[in-house]
Amino acid sequence: MVLKELVSVVNGKVLCGESHINESIEYAFASDLMSDVLTLRITNFLLITGLANVQSVRTAEMSDLKYLLFARGKKVTDDMIELAQENDMVIITTPYSLFKTSGLLYSAGIQPVY
Repeated sequence: MVLKELVSVVNGKVLCGESHINESIEYAFASDLMSDVLTLRITNFLLITGLANVQSVRTAEMSDLKYLLFARGKKVTDDMIELAQENDMVIITTPYSLFKTSGLLYSAGIQPVY
């Protein structure tokens, strides 16, 4: 799925990384536990989380992730955006819950990491 479509599906807003809006994504993983993210062996996936802090972006950086989607209408700080921009990441927000966001994306064709 192209990120532009993904943003539309989740009624999202792109906060940084707009230049990547035409890139495709096939897989997603939803978690608020960053330790779970660090155990994954795949790198090209969308991280869906409600944990809106710098540690989420740092975890994505350590995992070579490029795409972050913050659920539950969480507020993304300027520090998070700055760090994401330094690492050429995309940050998207959605007002939907983690469960609803995951369901919508799965129904639209995004595959789970496992």
